[in-house]
Amino acid sequence: MIRVVIADDSSFMRKVLSDLFTEAPDFEVVGTASNGKEVVSLVLRLKPDLVTMDVNMPVMDGLKALEFIMSDCPTPVVMFSSLTKKGADETIKALSLGAVDFLCKAGGSISKIDSIADEILEKCRNAASANVKKITINNNILQKKQEAGNLKRINILERKGISTSDKGSGTAGILSRHMGSSAAKTGHHLPEHSSAADRITKKENPLIKMRDAKAHGASGGSGNKLIVLGTSTGGPKALQYVIPKLPANMPCGMVIVQHMPAGFTKSLAERLDASSKVHVKEAEDKEPILPGYVYIAPGDYHLEIEGSSSQRVISLNQKPPLAAHRPAVDIMFDSAVQYGKDVVSVILTGMGCDGAAGMKKIKKAGGYIIAESSETTVVYGMPKAVADAGIADEILPVQCIADAIMNAVIK
Repeated sequence: MIRVVIADDSSFMRKVLSDLFTEAPDFEVVGTASNGKEVVSLVLRLKPDLVTMDVNMPVMDGLKALEFIMSDCPTPVVMFSSLTKKGADETIKALSLGAVDFLCKAGGSISKIDSIADEILEKCRNAASANVKKITINNNILQKKQEAGNLKRINILERKGISTSDKGSGTAGILSRHMGSSAAKTGHHLPEHSSAADRITKKENPLIKMRDAKAHGASGGSGNKLIVLGTSTGGPKALQYVIPKLPANMPCGMVIVQHMPAGFTKSLAERLDASSKVHVKEAEDKEPILPGYVYIAPGDYHLEIEGSSSQRVISLNQKPPLAAHRPAVDIMFDSAVQYGKDVVSVILTGMGCDGAAGMKKIKKAGGYIIAESSETTVVYGMPKAVADAGIADEILPVQCIADAIMNAVIK
């Protein structure tokens, strides 16, 4: 039985959701709240399995309440969002704070709520099974394991006898060692922390980025690499551990599919862009994939990659969903297979197995496979499918993924 607390300032919404959950055989409504302060109190006292929460509430809004819940009593939370730019921004912030998933308010009448009843129940069942405590405490876990020297890591480089114990560490150190004196000549620096200088570097002329990438990437070098990443439930939070750690002069581009409906991926891209050295944007049809750029597939559009190794472009389409997903990770991965050993493929937290089939093809073509480990995933579904298939070159906590990506790009 899934014990749920409902938080919404609308008595209508509280009644409709209460009736919906009460009629479902596997849910039990243990409390309702009309403001953020009330829901925090209920969560601390009742320890529910799930919270559904509106963003806009009096006394304390949903975002502030979410912060308290994730700090004091980590609990799976599904947010209810409006289909507005402000609503999208608030939803992405909620996901970055630890909310597992969100639903768009149909609003207005019981019939409109009834039209998404099955979606509400399915998302809430999935969310209730998420382990939100992992994302809350995994920084401490990682630190302790590093100090103890027993961080579990499957590393194909070390298997091959290649040392990874250089004095420099982190993505900046990795890329600095690879670039050598050429970085100094071009004036590209790799500070560990973002600064105003980083932001200027990242906004530099994209044609210069492409020229520099070609210079560094001759004969299969890092400039010819392509990073493709797929994620779903828990992805917006996981991406915060990966994208901001990538260096400003990353010598190739990255393309991401995050399962998310239309209207929200632009806000996700803008939020990541604000905290990253690389440039993050929502992908547009027919735009080139440039070094130092990260492109996020827009909601409700499949993303495929076309073109030669020297001039890859993004192609968007609205072909039928794949296993209910549009965008689908497997469709993007399938389109990347043609680039063979130049592909670095990454799978992060998510429900289901989208991406596993495409990764098998990438692996067979000579690409490199990185999967998030169970110890940090909110939902160990998509990475588990890859790990179980035995095709991962590295299986790592989310905090180690950026370093692994850059190692793979330069090897």
